[in-house]
Amino acid sequence: MKQVESMDHRPVPIWVPFALTAGPVVALGFARFAYALILPAMVRDLGWSLATAGAMNTINALGYLLGALATARLANRWGLSRTFIVSLIVTSLAVLGTGVLDSSIVIGLFRFVSGAAGGVAFVAGGGLVAQASAQDSSHRAALLLGIYFGGAGLGIVLSAWIVPILLTAFPHMIGWRIVWGVLGAVSLLALVGAVPAAYHVVQAQSLGGQGGRVHTQFRRLRPLLMAYGLYGAGYIVYMTFIVVFLKQHGVRPQEIVWFWTVLGSAATASAFVWGGLLGRVSGGRGVAMLVVLVLSGVLLPLWSTATIAVLGSAVLFGSAFLAVVTAVTTVARRNLPMQQWTPALASLTVAFGLGQSAGPLLAGLMSTGRGSVRTGLILSAVILTLGALTALTQRDRLAEADDSV
Repeated sequence: MKQVESMDHRPVPIWVPFALTAGPVVALGFARFAYALILPAMVRDLGWSLATAGAMNTINALGYLLGALATARLANRWGLSRTFIVSLIVTSLAVLGTGVLDSSIVIGLFRFVSGAAGGVAFVAGGGLVAQASAQDSSHRAALLLGIYFGGAGLGIVLSAWIVPILLTAFPHMIGWRIVWGVLGAVSLLALVGAVPAAYHVVQAQSLGGQGGRVHTQFRRLRPLLMAYGLYGAGYIVYMTFIVVFLKQHGVRPQEIVWFWTVLGSAATASAFVWGGLLGRVSGGRGVAMLVVLVLSGVLLPLWSTATIAVLGSAVLFGSAFLAVVTAVTTVARRNLPMQQWTPALASLTVAFGLGQSAGPLLAGLMSTGRGSVRTGLILSAVILTLGALTALTQRDRLAEADDSV
């Protein structure tokens, strides 16, 4: 086993994970989730079908999948800090470029690049936070990871106000282009805090180059990998089509702004709600519990689109959907040695990415012939149910220290 640099035993300053949230803010909040808010305008102006709209998020998810696959290799060559920063810059530029032309091919290309670079940034940033909290208690480590992953919620809140204001201020065929440009510019500004935070973390020399051992120990996380893949397929359908669904059912634009704001705010706050519990719950029970909350958020608007139900859906879904990522990372961190945390997060993100790639396309195809995305949301609920049941089968199996494994 390769040796690891000595780690500073002092707790990592709290500003570090907060600054590193630029990763999920850009990679998920802007590059992935803001698409749902911009989508109705793009469908209207570009004449897209629901299948095409879903395919654009599948393209983004495929890029995200490839990025996650490449992260460990890139980090071993460049180091986690440089990998995180470079990929964050590329993601920001791709977000900015998405609105340059109205060609579906060009938009698809930028969606792919933003997904690939975003996948690298997200995994590398998670690896940085995991290593920064290596000497902390499980409670504090879960809190720091929750703060990082909760950055996507902040991205959702920002986009909830940026997107509608710009779409209202600018006419058709210009508004959605300007939105992408502004989101890209804000993404570049986020680097001001992210760069010093990334270089503040003392990192491991090796990020898990021991293929056989990694494979052996990852088999112990097989239920978690399966559950995370199912979760990826289920949650992304909601995040892709929920705004379209609410518009189809007469929910007013201002109510949708508040829906998105509440969802993002709940996601941002979830780190402080769930951090302590996730550090204490064994196996996959914490993951299963959170997936059930996400499922409840999906089911609520299917039952009613009254204001109270819509906001309730935002609270339930928002309070849990990013916490699932924290819970999954906490299980992997508890069961693997530190050198393998980044490749483990990458492998889990691959499973997650496979689900995200299949979910929007399948839901879009199922919904196109009916003209409504209700069928897709029902599919989301079914998949999430399977994910929760699978997570319950995950048990804690502490990683063995014997190098001969």
